[in-house]
Amino acid sequence: MLRSMDEAIRYIEEKKIERKKKLEDLNVYVCVGTGCAAKGSIKVYEELRRIFKENNVKANLQKLEEKEERIRKTGCCGRCSSGPWVIVMPYGYFYSEVKPEDVKEIYEETILKGRPVERLLFTDPATGERVERLEDAKFYKVQSFYIMEDIGKCECDSIDDYMGRGGYLSFIKVLKEGNPDNVIKTIKDSGLRGRGGAGFPTGVKWEITKNSRGDKKFVVCNGDEGDPGAFMNRTLLERDPHAVLEGMLIAAYTIGAQKGYAYIRAEYPVAVEMFRKAIEDAKRLGLIGENILGTGFSFDIEIKEGAGAFVCGEETALLASIEGKRGVPRPRPPYPAQAGLWGYPTLINNVETYANVPKIIRDGAENYRKRGVPNSPGTKMFSVTGPVKLTGIIEVEFGTTLRQIVYEICGGLTGDNEFKAVQIGGPSGACLSEAFLDLPLDYDSLKSAGAMVGSGGIVVLSKKACMVEVARFFLDFTKRESCGKCIPCREGLMQAYRILERFTQGKGTYEDLENLEFLAGLIKTASACGLGQTAPNPILSTLRLFRDEYIAHIEGICPSGMCTAFKRYVINPELCKGCGLCARFCPQNAISGERGKPYVIDQEKCAKCGVCVEKCKFKAIEIR
Repeated sequence: MLRSMDEAIRYIEEKKIERKKKLEDLNVYVCVGTGCAAKGSIKVYEELRRIFKENNVKANLQKLEEKEERIRKTGCCGRCSSGPWVIVMPYGYFYSEVKPEDVKEIYEETILKGRPVERLLFTDPATGERVERLEDAKFYKVQSFYIMEDIGKCECDSIDDYMGRGGYLSFIKVLKEGNPDNVIKTIKDSGLRGRGGAGFPTGVKWEITKNSRGDKKFVVCNGDEGDPGAFMNRTLLERDPHAVLEGMLIAAYTIGAQKGYAYIRAEYPVAVEMFRKAIEDAKRLGLIGENILGTGFSFDIEIKEGAGAFVCGEETALLASIEGKRGVPRPRPPYPAQAGLWGYPTLINNVETYANVPKIIRDGAENYRKRGVPNSPGTKMFSVTGPVKLTGIIEVEFGTTLRQIVYEICGGLTGDNEFKAVQIGGPSGACLSEAFLDLPLDYDSLKSAGAMVGSGGIVVLSKKACMVEVARFFLDFTKRESCGKCIPCREGLMQAYRILERFTQGKGTYEDLENLEFLAGLIKTASACGLGQTAPNPILSTLRLFRDEYIAHIEGICPSGMCTAFKRYVINPELCKGCGLCARFCPQNAISGERGKPYVIDQEKCAKCGVCVEKCKFKAIEIR
C-alpha cells in the first residue's frame, strides 16, 4: 500500500521505467475486448501462454525467466470485425483474425526468428495491402487518438501498466495542490463538455455540485450505454478502466464527495469485470479508501449493474435505479447537482467525460483546447456501423466532417452501395442527407442541422435503405424503452409508430402525414424527460430531408424497394415448369395451378415472405 503522495510518485516513476523496457523487449499483446473475445481471443491468449510456458521461450538467443509473464491482455483496437488481434512487440507486428492453431506459427516465425507471419498481417481494406504495424493502416493514420492513446500497447487489467503511462499522477497533483477551485477552473477553461449527449459544460456542473450544500455528496459514472449500435463506453471501460476511475477520483475530491457509483449495464460483463478489478487494485495500493495517501481524503466506490433499461441513461432515472427503485425520470429542477441520490448533491458524468479529466489535468487547459474546435474542444469516440468498408470504434477531433469519417477513415461504402444518409446520435438522433457530408461534427453544428452528437453512434445508410422504415425502426425501439410515466411519450410514441407502420404497409395517407408531423412536434415539446423529447428526431429529420419518400409511399411506391408491402411476387409463365414446389411450401396457400402448367399467385393472399422464391429451382418467380 502506498502511504504518501511522495511514495506514490516514486512508485509511478519505477513503473514508467518498467513499461519502457517492456515495449522494447519481447511482449505479446492479445485483445480481450468483447468483440475479439466473441471471436475466440481468450483461447488464443491461453494457447500463447501454454506454448511460452512449455518451450521456456528463447528470443534473440536470450533466455527468459521461467515465471516471467510475456503474454498480456489489451483492450479494443476499434476493428472488432477483424479480430482476434495480436500485437508482438518490439516489432509491432499487427496480426488479425488469429486462431489458436496460428499460435505455433507465430511462435516459430516471430517469437524465435523475429519475422512477420505474412498471411496473418492486417489487410488494410482502404488499400488492399497488408500492413506490418497498426499505425500504418489508413484506418488508424487519419484518426486522432487521445482518449485511446497507446492503442494496442496498453494492458487493460494492470494498474502498474496504467501507472507506467503516467496514470494517477493527475490525481496526486490535485491532492498535492489541495485547491478544488483551481481544478474546476482548469476544467472550465478546457471547454470540456459532457460526452453523454447533451454536451453540458462539465466544469459548470462540477462547480454547481461543489457549491451545493449537503452532509453527503456522491459521484456517479453513467455507463448505461443503451443505444443500438453504440459501444464507445463499453470499449473504454474494457481497454482503460483506470482512466475512468482516476477521473472519478479527481471529481470526488473536487466536489467533496465521499462515495461513488459506477452504473454499468449488466450486458457488459467484460466491462464490469475490468472496472471491478481496477477498483480492487486501486484499493490495494491505497488510492481508494480511508485517508488516501495520507491526505485525509476518503472515498469509496462500488459498481451498480443496470438491468438494460434504455431510460436509465437519463440521469434522474439512473439515480432512482441506484436507490433500488424503478428507473423512472423525475421532473427537474431540482437537478441532481442540487438534490440527487437520496436527496444529496450528486455529480453525474459519463464514462468518456471522466476519461478526459486526467489528461486535461496532465496537459493543461490550453493544450487540451488545441484539439477540436473552439466551442467543442477535444476529441470524440464514435462507433460507425453500416455498409462501409471499415466499421468499429474511431476517435476524431471535433470538427471532423462526416465525409472524412465515411470516406477517409472508413474507406467508403462497400460493393455497389451508394451513400444516402447517416443516422447520428443514437435512436433519438437525426438522419442527415448527402448535403450534410461536409458538416463539421461538433455540438453546435449538429444542433443547427437538427441533429446531435448523442452518445456517438453513426449508422451509415445506402440508397437501398428506406427512410420511412428507418424512422419506424428507431421509433419501435424508443416506444418500447419508454418508462410510460408521461402521456406524451407513452401514448404519443405508440400512435406515431402505428402511423409509420401504415406507411410501410402501403396504407399511409396524406392525413397520416400531417398527423405524424403534428404528433412528433407535440411529443418533443410536451414529454417529461430527454427520452421523449428526442425520440421524434428520426421522424422530424426524415420528414424534413426525405419527405418525398413518405409521399411516394402514399402513392404506392417504396423508392428503395425495402418495404415488402409494395412488392409483388409474380410467376413468369415462360420459365415456370409447373412442378408445384412453390405451391407446396407457400404458408398462405396463395399459389395455385395444375401440374405441368404455369402456376399463379393470388396477390391478396400473398404474405410476401419470399419462400416461393427460395424453393423455385427455375427462377421463375420475379419480384416487381
